[in-house]
Amino acid sequence: MRESVQAEVMMSFLVSEELSFRIPVELRYETRDPYAVRLTFHLPGDVPVTWAFGRELLVDGVGRACGDGDVRIAPTDPEQLEEALIRLQVGPDQALFRVGIPPLLAFLDRTDKLVPLGQERTLIDFETHLDEALDRILAEQSAG
Repeated sequence: MRESVQAEVMMSFLVSEELSFRIPVELRYETRDPYAVRLTFHLPGDVPVTWAFGRELLVDGVGRACGDGDVRIAPTDPEQLEEALIRLQVGPDQALFRVGIPPLLAFLDRTDKLVPLGQERTLIDFETHLDEALDRILAEQSAG
């Protein structure tokens, strides 16, 4: 059985209303942490930055505004579902990204084929690895 799904998408990093630039972002989903997705942002001249958050948040965010905290996702137009905005925030600092919804849906479809949404608990040894996954997420957050 495959243990991960990866994809690379281009996102627009919205610096201001007048300035944005496109960056590659790696999307990753792993069965060892089946509730989370990871987005690794490759900003020019900087080390890659990885954010981990709930797969369900990404699923919900492509169809409607959701998230309350460090990660918020919403379609730019709920009628068209062509693009979404992803807002990442740490304290007063925030970053805003615009991404096409079709590549996100293709990635999410592949994650669902690997582990159907709602079936995360059925993975063998999931409970054994839960503490390890939580430690890894906390370490990523404190390093970021």
